[in-house]
Amino acid sequence: MDTSTELFQKHRPRLLGLAYRMLGTQADAEDVLHDAWLRWHAQDKTALDDAEAWLVTVTTRLALDRLRHAKVEREHYTGPWLPEPLVAPEEQPDTQAEHAETLTLSFLLMLERLSPEERAAFLLREVFDYSHAEAAAILGITEESCRQRAHRAKQRLREERVRFSANAHTQRRLLQRFAQALQSPSEENLRALLAENAVHVADGGGLVTATLRPLLGSERIARLYLQINKLERGHDVYRDLRTVNGAPTLLTWVNGQLTTAMWIECDGDRITALHVLRNPQKLARLAAVTKSPGGSSLH
Repeated sequence: MDTSTELFQKHRPRLLGLAYRMLGTQADAEDVLHDAWLRWHAQDKTALDDAEAWLVTVTTRLALDRLRHAKVEREHYTGPWLPEPLVAPEEQPDTQAEHAETLTLSFLLMLERLSPEERAAFLLREVFDYSHAEAAAILGITEESCRQRAHRAKQRLREERVRFSANAHTQRRLLQRFAQALQSPSEENLRALLAENAVHVADGGGLVTATLRPLLGSERIARLYLQINKLERGHDVYRDLRTVNGAPTLLTWVNGQLTTAMWIECDGDRITALHVLRNPQKLARLAAVTKSPGGSSLH
């Protein structure tokens, strides 16, 4: 490996962390890093004062351009859109320096509320700890414009962040109870775990069966899972709790195939939101590195 490649690989975890948070899918993030590598390979390194700054700038601008196009595409996405898990633990950014919480799928979904420009300014300033002046230089805008974008983003996210007050232990406990309830489900035992105004969001991408709109209310969600239970009868179904993107996630295998990844939000006592990823294209990387739990299943 030559010096140029070694230098790129040294910064790759940070670049991947930035591109992934910008785009919400590992596939898009890796495409951005590939384009950044091509530009890095063609760049005269002797003309650079700061290689890391150059790489972060190029990666950010490539990701920003791709996100603008992705926003348009997601408006025509079949059903709700959910982030794709990041399955590259050896390449994830330093969890202390770069805020592991901001890798969670719930946080990535929250970032979808921001414009591409706000998202970039917020991530550079609040997650990657660049000053407003440094972030402005990366984005090619004035410092005041950068400051305004980051401020608007923080305001929009402030209320949403309240939903993340429950810790991972509480989320894991409620997911465990939900999985156990699915063994012999009834409307009563399912609703006991759900807030009355709970919301269920599923992403099938138009490729598999999934609710096409968010489902509101504990009664409707409980009835949905009673129906799912009927459809699962006669099939080999396993459920297991894993940690995905740093948060508890309930994985379900049917006949040896990973079919869903579920993560939740909660108020401490009950589940307030269930996010269910069913799109097989987004589950493919996760399926490749996980195995059906077999005898240790929760189901």
